[in-house]
Amino acid sequence: MATIEEAFSRLSGSPFRSKFHLTKRDREYISKKGLEVIRRHAEDFIKERLAPADIPNDGKQTPMRGHPVFIAQHACACCCRDCLFNWYKVKKGRELTDLQQQKIVNLLMAWIEKEI
Repeated sequence: MATIEEAFSRLSGSPFRSKFHLTKRDREYISKKGLEVIRRHAEDFIKERLAPADIPNDGKQTPMRGHPVFIAQHACACCCRDCLFNWYKVKKGRELTDLQQQKIVNLLMAWIEKEI
């Protein structure tokens, strides 16, 4: 996977990825919960929804709204295994390693911190 700076640079060239931003409600939620809680949510979402080798609803598992992490996943192309492959060459059909999951969470949190 790319570094956070490399990922942000590539993502900034995508009109689709660049349109995602946190709403006022998202920012308020982050302020209320704190970044550590948001990180734990991101870890859980990635582990449950993105890390398995076989995801029955792949491509539809990440809502477009409802949680700041979901918005970050779309903004960072970490919303489904197709996007992970297309943007970061992470192969489908294999469970994500702990290191891969950690890198994804770090990218999502960097995006969130940049937005707030």
